[in-house]
Amino acid sequence: MKLKIERDRLLKPLGSVSGVVEKRQTLPILGNVCIKQEQNVLTLIGTDLETEVLTRVEDVEGEDGECTVTARKFYDICRMLPETAKISLVNEGDRTIITSGRSRFSLQSLPAADFPRLEAQNWEESLQLKQNELRDLLEKTAFSMAQQDVRYYLNGCLLEIGKSGIRVVATDGHRLAKSELAMPLEISGPRQVIVPRKAVTELLRFLGEGDEVVKLEVNPNHIRISAGPWIFVAKLIDGRFPDYEKVIPSSLETHLEVDRLQLSEILARTAILTNEKFRGVRLVLKPGTMMVMANNPEQEEAVDEMAVEFDGQEVEIGFNVGYLMEALRALESEKVDLGLQDANSSCTLNEPGNHSTLYLVMPMRI
Repeated sequence: MKLKIERDRLLKPLGSVSGVVEKRQTLPILGNVCIKQEQNVLTLIGTDLETEVLTRVEDVEGEDGECTVTARKFYDICRMLPETAKISLVNEGDRTIITSGRSRFSLQSLPAADFPRLEAQNWEESLQLKQNELRDLLEKTAFSMAQQDVRYYLNGCLLEIGKSGIRVVATDGHRLAKSELAMPLEISGPRQVIVPRKAVTELLRFLGEGDEVVKLEVNPNHIRISAGPWIFVAKLIDGRFPDYEKVIPSSLETHLEVDRLQLSEILARTAILTNEKFRGVRLVLKPGTMMVMANNPEQEEAVDEMAVEFDGQEVEIGFNVGYLMEALRALESEKVDLGLQDANSSCTLNEPGNHSTLYLVMPMRI
């Protein structure tokens, strides 16, 4: 196997594939990237047995063949070469020789025949949407995923596909994020799948801001997303996602329309003096005013306030300040509709008059 390619054409595809490769593996070959040259098309594949990324580079000069080399070392070598460098790669059995100008590197190579692939086929549903639409859905919800929770089904995003559109939901048990895209879909019926946390994170690295079309396919065990030269495949989490509709309040007594940036700044200032472990703040609603208060074990205290249109009874509720700030950052509107009720009820945040994206934060005792 031989190939010659410009460094700039190789670096980005190689970086994308290397990102899915774990630093520590049970099998040495899982630390490698599979390199295949066939009819002037270079194919790069990386996997961790749960997620697989494949990308192609067209019009690459060389001789057909395949091999595997250590993903991280190969990527670092390419990254350190000059921008205008041309890279030559030759596989010689258990060695792969990489040369560029006067630089020469000899990497250990393992047989491509031993490289594991995700056996995913028999796709039951297939749909198309724009890259930026899928990215937007994931960006608005991914931060609410659980991390290493024993309730394994929370360590990912719920992807709900219906005939009227797509909905993505994520929760860690303390907060919830929901975002949906209305579009007519020709599918056999409603379907729910749970995409693992790592797969969601890697997808956000791939999906661009443009309106290029991506193809999304699912079966009971896998999801595949194809766009241009790359194909992304991931195993799904086998579990039942909680009935999130039950925890979203159908009606809250108090709705405040507040300035998103001003509230974010107040929360950021107040957060400085929160308890480092619990990060709790108190929202105190009085006629015409909302106060944000925090204290810590050192008896330090922060108080800030903003004017709001409110003329009801005084309400005091505790929240994790980090959850509120992340929800506010994910919204893009100038104003935010803040739904509140009492110390035992959740708080909702969404754009005024728009419920396609909704955030829910559970209260906490302070």
